[in-house]
Amino acid sequence: MDEATGEFGGEQPNAPASWRFSVGVAQGWEQSLFAAETPRTRKIAMRTAMVMSASPGGIFEVLLRLVRTGFGGPWGSGRQYMSWIHEEDFFRAVEYLIQREEIRGAVNLAAPRPLPNSEFMSALRGAWGIHTGLPAKEWMLTVGAYFLRTETELLLKSRRVVPGVLQSCGFGFRYPDWPAAARDLVQKWREFSYRGNL
Repeated sequence: MDEATGEFGGEQPNAPASWRFSVGVAQGWEQSLFAAETPRTRKIAMRTAMVMSASPGGIFEVLLRLVRTGFGGPWGSGRQYMSWIHEEDFFRAVEYLIQREEIRGAVNLAAPRPLPNSEFMSALRGAWGIHTGLPAKEWMLTVGAYFLRTETELLLKSRRVVPGVLQSCGFGFRYPDWPAAARDLVQKWREFSYRGNL
């Protein structure tokens, strides 16, 4: 799904009504942004995938904790696509957008090669150095989401986002593939953890 032809989703058959919540938030935010009169200000709506950072407190740390504790298997069917971006590419893309004044409108900030959840988690396990991880059934994710006050949509809804605008403008990703990104992030996470335990 790129910026020009992608679909917001949320209207799939059998999709829970709550799965439309994030779609509604995103659409409302973009409508407000582009409706605002800003004759001297360029507007870009950054549609950002999960930013993977080795720094404490981010989504990568949560995913890695699942892997380290043996729960790094697929979520639900494992067929849903996951979109992501390495922190270095995220920062570089934002800087790139600031510098390229001809770019405006919606821009996907995501690595160019999303992959199914089962492959995503397998690559993360491989980067950590283990081969197996217990899968999470949908009912388990529902219980976990309830206690975290979030929605299973964030885990089970397929997101196959590609950065059409960035690629058409010639932006070069340092981490286009998840396995290499996962290895880099695991190494950095270990370095952060080692320094934190000194």
